[in-house]
Amino acid sequence: MIGILAVLSVSAAAGMRVALPLLVIGLTQGNLWQQVPILNNIQPQVVIAVLTAWTLLELFVSKQLWGQRILQVVQLVFSPLVGAVMAMAVARIMQIQPPELIWILGVVGGLIALVLQLVQVGWFYRLKGLPIWAVLLEDILCILLVLFAFKAPNSGGLIALLLLWLAVRSAQSWYQWYKGGSKVQQND
Repeated sequence: MIGILAVLSVSAAAGMRVALPLLVIGLTQGNLWQQVPILNNIQPQVVIAVLTAWTLLELFVSKQLWGQRILQVVQLVFSPLVGAVMAMAVARIMQIQPPELIWILGVVGGLIALVLQLVQVGWFYRLKGLPIWAVLLEDILCILLVLFAFKAPNSGGLIALLLLWLAVRSAQSWYQWYKGGSKVQQND
């Protein structure tokens, strides 16, 4: 059960940022990316260079409106892949058995990352850009979720479940907002 909560935690982190959680997971684990699928076939120096550059880009560009628009597209495409890869990596690190369960957790992790990224895109377009405090909170929460996955998986998993609950509530709110907006348009 602890392993599943850790998987939820890193999947939620991947739903917020793409490169940042991969970089944190690689730097906090002693065996740089040897448990991470896809990345274990690339030299660690190359992985560190690419993820560091991408993380810096995510951190600095996300503070501007035009940067948020570009990152939304990139993160929407890559977040399911990164969520699946990170979920499988954490499942391997936690030595979850049987091996078929690792693939199932990878799919679930990718879906969680996609759902959270879709919610973020929805809020971005509804608010016409995310406020800077929300972006900073997202960066901090992303790092904390990766750290919690290994140090306090119960807390990280509960935070991930809370984020999923907020995503469902947001979907209901958007539906109400949309229904209210379409009635106004029909009356005009």
